[in-house]
Amino acid sequence: MIEGQFAAVAAVRAARPAIERAALAMEERLAGEGRLIYAGAGTSGRLAVQDGAELMPTFSWPKDRLVLLIAGGDKALIQAVEGAEDEVKLAQALIKKHKVTKRDVMIAVAASGTTPFTLACLRSAKREGALAIGIANNPGTPILSEADHAIFLETGAEPIAGSTRMNAGTAQRITLSLLSSLLMIRLGRVYDGMMVDVQATNKKLAQRSEAMLMHLTGRNQKSVRAALKEADGNIKLAVLLLKGCSLAQAKSALARSKGQLRTAIARLEKGG
Repeated sequence: MIEGQFAAVAAVRAARPAIERAALAMEERLAGEGRLIYAGAGTSGRLAVQDGAELMPTFSWPKDRLVLLIAGGDKALIQAVEGAEDEVKLAQALIKKHKVTKRDVMIAVAASGTTPFTLACLRSAKREGALAIGIANNPGTPILSEADHAIFLETGAEPIAGSTRMNAGTAQRITLSLLSSLLMIRLGRVYDGMMVDVQATNKKLAQRSEAMLMHLTGRNQKSVRAALKEADGNIKLAVLLLKGCSLAQAKSALARSKGQLRTAIARLEKGG
């Protein structure tokens, strides 16, 4: 079983070019106000929802720009829902309900590549013009052939027949994490390897915010705390404040740089 987990990692490595292409296409679509939509059923659905849910606290991804679709609804997060993965009409209705458009990105995940609910989500979203990313563990399946960007994870037979929670699940989890993390980096929500958009919702994260600022600016804790307080906890604004900007200048610089801290700093250093 452990060897199977290594094989799952190798499958993701083999799919690296496809993951990179998908992330770059997603960046182009989501640089505006588009939404990130995850869809799946069973194990794949739970992994997809988990990845999406983590984007809000980790990268401050806006809640209104995230749609999480799992066959069977919230109940399916903790237990199996009979027949949910076959609900094609429900999937179509959900895409209509959420008013999916060409500004959005759909990530559909299914080990088999044929799950009716997930495939219907992908097809319906694509019809509305959304960018469709398909992740599957079987070759030549509809979710891969109909996606704008297909990510095939060749994990082979499972150690426990009929279950996809091990090899396939591990490969999907890694792929989703890589895909979303690369996207957040490209969108400027990571700077110098740090989560500069993290929400300091507890004491640990507040301390982490201070540590990040001290590392990035070389300033002491007292200065860092004052900057964070003035910036209302916004690390990017605090960095610019510690570099000599007023709050208004910092907000303007970030707005003109579309939230890219690196670009904002470069412009300020050039006097722009």
